Amino acid sequence: MATIAIVKECLVALNDRTGSSLYAINKWIQSEKKVVIKKHVMKAALKKGVEKGILIPVKASYKLSPAAKKPAPKKKPAPKKKTGTKKKRIPDYCKLAPKTGPSPKKKVKRRKQ
Repeated sequence: MATIAIVKECLVALNDRTGSSLYAINKWIQSEKKVVIKKHVMKAALKKGVEKGILIPVKASYKLSPAAKKPAPKKKPAPKKKTGTKKKRIPDYCKLAPKTGPSPKKKVKRRKQ
């Protein structure tokens, strides 16, 4: 998972009005995600988040921008196409000769005794 996505999830979970410090973000990630993110990777992710407009730096803390708080618009699922029942293809060597309808039965006359 990308570091900026983890940071975004962290800031939503912490929900601190004044922003969350780098220490608080690392502590949350360690406790919840069981992952340790290196210092230089974290700083690069936070810097990139500020450049993109996802994060807002507040003193030594970071908080989500109002645009990042809004959930991404959900796409409507495409209508499912109705599929008819598919017939299994039978190989030619397995096919029987086609029937031409019911064959007329022969009438058997019984002798009276």
